[in-house]
Amino acid sequence: MHRRDSFPQPAPRVTIRVSGKLFRGHLDYLHQLVQSAEECQLWPLLNLSQLQELDRAALSYLLKGENRQFTIVSCPGFIREWMNHERNSDAA
Repeated sequence: MHRRDSFPQPAPRVTIRVSGKLFRGHLDYLHQLVQSAEECQLWPLLNLSQLQELDRAALSYLLKGENRQFTIVSCPGFIREWMNHERNSDAA
């Protein structure tokens, strides 16, 4: 698995759009897309602008992968707030 720092700067990018609902059952497929981009030496950008609902497993995936395996772009405010809350809770 590649990390962000292993890509040449600036790395070519690919956007993966996630819409509707993102739950635990969707994460294997999303992870396959992210890995496929990495294998093609593309840096994945997750566009979450149309994401309406997610569960804790999906939130955890986003938290662990952000800026390590992918960049999150166009993230709805409620998701970013939840991510910030979880980061602050883990830091305490």
